Parts: sequence; structure tokens; C-alpha cells
Amino acid sequence: MDSYSIIIKPHVTEKTMNLIDKNNEITFVVKRDANKGQIKRAFEELYEEKVARVTTHITPRGNKVAFIKLVEEEMAEELAVKIGVF
Repeated sequence: MDSYSIIIKPHVTEKTMNLIDKNNEITFVVKRDANKGQIKRAFEELYEEKVARVTTHITPRGNKVAFIKLVEEEMAEELAVKIGVF
């Protein structure tokens, strides 16, 4: 699977904005059939940031959301600014 087809768009809500500040996590809507390993590889390839872990959640609307925690050296806030979340 292509990295660009796995990660669809940033998922921005009030809760996810708090996760960026407090937990160094950033959230994305991802392709529903992508697994955590594929999401991690795609994110690291596209954004050149190291990932500590990936957790996923399927919303009531049927979208799959990936919560991507960055390693401590990387800053989710800086990445969010770079991709235009803020």
C-alpha cells in the first residue's frame, strides 16, 4: 500500500489538540484496512519523524483514526504547525 493512500488527513478536534500538547500525540484519519505497522511506516516515510506507538479507533461514522505518539525527541506541536493544523 502506498503511504499517501494510507494517511488520509489530520483529525482535528478539541480533544486531539489537547493530545498534541499533553501527550505528544497527533491524530490522522487513515485508510480503514491499514494496520498499525503500515500506519507507522507510512507516517515515518511521509513526515520523517520517529513514532513511539500507534493506537487506532474506529469512529461511529466508520472512519478509522490513528493516534500516533511521537518519540520524546520529536515534537508533535512542531509537526502540527508544519502540516497546518494550527
